[in-house]
Amino acid sequence: MIRDDRNADFGEVDEIASLGRRAGLLNRRSFLAGSAAGFGALGLAGCGTSDGVILAEAAKVYGPMPNEKFPIPAVDISKVDPKYYRRTVRYESKEAPGTIIVDPGKFYVYRIEGDGSATRYGANVGRDGFLWSGDAYVGRKSEWATWTPPKEMIRRQPEAAKYARGMPGGLDNPLGARTLHLYRNGAYTLYTIYASSEPESIGTGITSGCVGLLSQDMIHLYARTPVKTKVVVLPA
Repeated sequence: MIRDDRNADFGEVDEIASLGRRAGLLNRRSFLAGSAAGFGALGLAGCGTSDGVILAEAAKVYGPMPNEKFPIPAVDISKVDPKYYRRTVRYESKEAPGTIIVDPGKFYVYRIEGDGSATRYGANVGRDGFLWSGDAYVGRKSEWATWTPPKEMIRRQPEAAKYARGMPGGLDNPLGARTLHLYRNGAYTLYTIYASSEPESIGTGITSGCVGLLSQDMIHLYARTPVKTKVVVLPA
């Protein structure tokens, strides 16, 4: 586990892919780690909306973000099942508006909007053996955070030792553009909701307990989520 309380995160979120999937490449894509418009206004739940319209709007929402500190490229939306595109949905909940609900069984993250609706994002979640559930809260937020691999990961995968003192923020960094750090009872859980640049990972269980959204979705959620926001992780 990562021990740098200032900028570290649950290191296994990065182990999930890179050091095993692409030998010698310690980059963001192998680690796996927007627009403010939702799809609800388009009526995507209705039968009158064509696939062409859905894809055209998705291309806008998941387009490039050139004004970021590290410009973010467009998402290859052909690698994302359309059911995981950001949209506004009906979602009854007793939780207060702003609450984040993670449903790992369905690979969705919801932000409660009130009046029986929520913004829904597609996500990647923990793989078998690394799923967890319960209440937490956003203890801190970070943009383009430094990532530090835990000692346990370095022992398993010595090539990660290159970043023992931290990998600076950037497109290759597994935490991505934005990170919500989850806490319980004043203590950092080492779990995060983070930005992923791996569109093919959405809708899969591949992390060690962290939750990844597409970068454009994560930036959208991050901007609307203050510190102390409640996070509910449902059983898978």
